[in-house]
Amino acid sequence: MGILVKIVMMPCGEYFGRKWNLLDIVTAAVFLTMHCLCAMAPFHFTWPAFWVAFALYVVTGVGVTLSFHRHLAHRSFRIPKWLEYLFAYFGVLSLQGSPIEWVSSHRYHHQFTDTVKDVHSPLQGFWFSHMGWILDSGSRFGNYGGLKNVEDLKRQAFYRFLHHTFLLHSFLLGALLYAVGGLPFLTWGVGVRMVFLFHTTMLVNSAGHMWGQQVYHTGDTSRNNWWLGLLAFGEGWHNNHHAFDYSARQGFEWWQIDVTWYVIRFLEAIGLATDVKTPTEAQKERKALHHKTMATQN
Repeated sequence: MGILVKIVMMPCGEYFGRKWNLLDIVTAAVFLTMHCLCAMAPFHFTWPAFWVAFALYVVTGVGVTLSFHRHLAHRSFRIPKWLEYLFAYFGVLSLQGSPIEWVSSHRYHHQFTDTVKDVHSPLQGFWFSHMGWILDSGSRFGNYGGLKNVEDLKRQAFYRFLHHTFLLHSFLLGALLYAVGGLPFLTWGVGVRMVFLFHTTMLVNSAGHMWGQQVYHTGDTSRNNWWLGLLAFGEGWHNNHHAFDYSARQGFEWWQIDVTWYVIRFLEAIGLATDVKTPTEAQKERKALHHKTMATQN
């Protein structure tokens, strides 16, 4: 395994002012392929293909938000192992990396939010925080201690398996879609769905730290963004999240739509989700910006 890591991290050349390794090139090639498939979609539109793409968008998107983010990265609730692994597999089909890699990057983001050590800091500009950081694996894995902050996941054989095979599962899904529905299912179920979901997720890192409102004092640039909340299944209430990163709920107000929370709440209602963490009203009041302002004035 050490030899394989050295091979993929070996510099292959300098492009756009920085060094690229094999992993960066493969990642860029996958992104380019997905965007090319997406560009073909208008020429292969059918309503069945559209609804397949929509269904997969919801399933794999919730896999990322519920499993990768709120459950694995922050341990905001507990669910049975069979259900935990099922949601994690849905997340893998988003082609956003393995749970181990995704969770590691996100934990580093919270550890070093909006500093020079932030894995996708908006201080380096919109492009870097949106997707430039993904194409710079030397920085992503070399500057933050590697995968040392996900020992809880690395101890589990299932997550180690997904870590080494996550690309394969999306390719198999693509092959299945093509076998069932030809190019319409492939271009929409893979191309459109993955490109839309990828950019929606990445907008939480970029737009979620640039545009919107701050309700809570967090010491960073996180923002609440209503349209991002709609697109990203509730992840757009990003200032709420940075204020209480342990919370399974991110849309705190009744009008802050949080689809992922609705799923968690349903699982709790039927007894599948337990130890669901949310902040109390007193905790929210203490961290509210207006509370900080009044305390300063007094």
